[in-house]
Amino acid sequence: MSLTSIMSSASSGLMTAQTGLRVVSDNIANVNTAGYSRKVVDQSSLTSGGLGVGVDVSRIRRVADQFLQKAALGATATAGRASVTQEVLDRAQAQYGDPSTETSFFNRLDDIYSSFAAAAEDPTSTIRRSQALNNVDTFLTDASRIGDALRGMQGEVDTRIGSTIERVNALLEQITALNGQIAHAAGSARDTSGSENVQSQLIDELATLVDINISARPQGGINIRTSEGQQLVGDWGAGRFDFVRPTGGQGEIRLTLPGASEGQATVRPRLASGELRGLLDLRDTELPALNEELSEFVTRAVDELNRAHNANSAAPAPASLTGRNTGLDLPTAVSGFTGLTTVVVVDAAGVLQRSVDIDFDAMTLSVDGGAASAFTTTNFLTDLNTALGAMGSASFSNGALTLAASSGGIAVVDDAANPSMKAGKGFSHFFGLNDLAGSSQYAFYETGLSVTDAHGFTPGDAITFRMTDDEGRIRDVSVVVPPAGTMQDLLDSLNANAGGLGFYGNFALDAEGEMGFTPVNSGLSLSVYTDDTQRGAGGPSISQLFGIGSAQRATRSESFSVRSALAADPTRLALAQVDLSQAAGGYPVLTRGDGRGAGLVATSGDAAAGFDTAGSMTASTMTVLRYGAEMSGSIARKASMAETTARGADAVSNEAVARRQSAEGVNLDEELISLTTYQQAFNASARLIQASKDLFDTLMTMI
Repeated sequence: MSLTSIMSSASSGLMTAQTGLRVVSDNIANVNTAGYSRKVVDQSSLTSGGLGVGVDVSRIRRVADQFLQKAALGATATAGRASVTQEVLDRAQAQYGDPSTETSFFNRLDDIYSSFAAAAEDPTSTIRRSQALNNVDTFLTDASRIGDALRGMQGEVDTRIGSTIERVNALLEQITALNGQIAHAAGSARDTSGSENVQSQLIDELATLVDINISARPQGGINIRTSEGQQLVGDWGAGRFDFVRPTGGQGEIRLTLPGASEGQATVRPRLASGELRGLLDLRDTELPALNEELSEFVTRAVDELNRAHNANSAAPAPASLTGRNTGLDLPTAVSGFTGLTTVVVVDAAGVLQRSVDIDFDAMTLSVDGGAASAFTTTNFLTDLNTALGAMGSASFSNGALTLAASSGGIAVVDDAANPSMKAGKGFSHFFGLNDLAGSSQYAFYETGLSVTDAHGFTPGDAITFRMTDDEGRIRDVSVVVPPAGTMQDLLDSLNANAGGLGFYGNFALDAEGEMGFTPVNSGLSLSVYTDDTQRGAGGPSISQLFGIGSAQRATRSESFSVRSALAADPTRLALAQVDLSQAAGGYPVLTRGDGRGAGLVATSGDAAAGFDTAGSMTASTMTVLRYGAEMSGSIARKASMAETTARGADAVSNEAVARRQSAEGVNLDEELISLTTYQQAFNASARLIQASKDLFDTLMTMI
């Protein structure tokens, strides 16, 4: 071997050792840098004619463990979904207050019942009447506040989804740009570890937002797909998520693949985890479910309060009673009643002046116990006015019935043995003549309609339903109201395969006239996209009258308030009960000191009520108080489970990241060994160069 060869071999060793020292120096300098993966020098021998002539740096390689990286990215995505779910559900639960405190929403009903129990003991006390009304108002105000807050949180989450998608798109673009830089540097045999470290940090952030799988590209850089295989970063560049906000609906996410010109269908089912999936679940499932449960609870609580209040009367009786808008015409509203009820007119002292007995079984009216005369649903109002005579009047406008006394007051009392009944409600309760609380929308969907009743909706009007399946696919179906006919005709149009929703499910009326939709499978969900239908002139639409779609039902909690007449005059609070057994002796049938009605309201929370399916609460029959307790427990369980899941996911993520960091990160002990090795290699190469120089000098001297 010539001296030149020896010098060249030593020089290559010296430069390789210098490169190794520089790499070790970089590693030590970044020992505490988050996301930094250590670098190592890959060496290869130089040969010439079968003989070794030195060493070369083949590449400077960033240490990466593909298995640990995949595990860490998956755990990070799971933690991202669990974290955002826990955060929002914790905020939602806080809206209800601590159930162990008196200010909890679920304790507001107890305050109502307690105040009416106190009013029963002293029904003439204005203070106790006012306190009872204040407690009802507080309960309804709290319900409205919570409902509004939950809907506001849905809006916040929807906005957050949009901003998250913007960040995802930005990350995909940056990762794609770094792919180009890494490939160019690798092709030029330059150090790519710096760009790879930056890219790795961007990938880690992306993994918290969407679940991804990555794979190395032969030319350098990475390809990214969702866990379901949809490509996000590839040879054709970066894909793009678009947040599409259709009219009348919430934003949908569509994905445009790299190199494609337009987006595919919604990608929600393709997202298994990540913060974005958690936000979608919160917006579309968790928060709407909480709002539905709240609305169902408040609606039934109000309905039971109204049921008890309608069985009572103020003392003295009010001059008039005006009901709620039933959404029906009077003949339809009156048809279907059974049992007996009595409309009474009393003077200021509560002495009976006129009684009109209405027998819905026999379809007859009787005045002051006299001979019965027949009536029909069509002439009911005329016959009732005739029966009341000069003592009072009845009118019907905009779906609401009004009864008035010419002097004194008016009240309605059901027969004790055979009370009037339609859709599970008495006459006064069905029309809402003496309701304690009213709603600004159609909140009670027990219409009492049967399949033989006229549907009453304007023929030719249309309602458009939006069907969504598990895959996120959407189909809008418009149904046209058939020519004037029965409810069965309307149901047939809704359930038709052509021009209806027959392929997706079935509409039906239950015994109380409530319309429900049963999908052909649990993966289908129905909502109302547009509804231009109208029942009569200025009447409700199909979705309003029957409460079709969760959006219609979920807003009820914000619509209730104490009726204005009661709020303005607490003496109109119905705390007494009409006792017709006193009429024969000329005694008052209604007395100021009677608190039996207040006692009935106080125990209304213990009466069994029928609850519809709402959120995670299935259809059931139970007391309002029990439903409130189960609902409170359900909310607490959801929040607790979300917190437990978040803690577990965070622990798994931390462990996965720690193990990855242990394999990829800088270890000072290992770097010290490498530093010593490269120093010794440097010294050996330097001595070889010195020896070569000395030998050359000796040879020159000999010459």
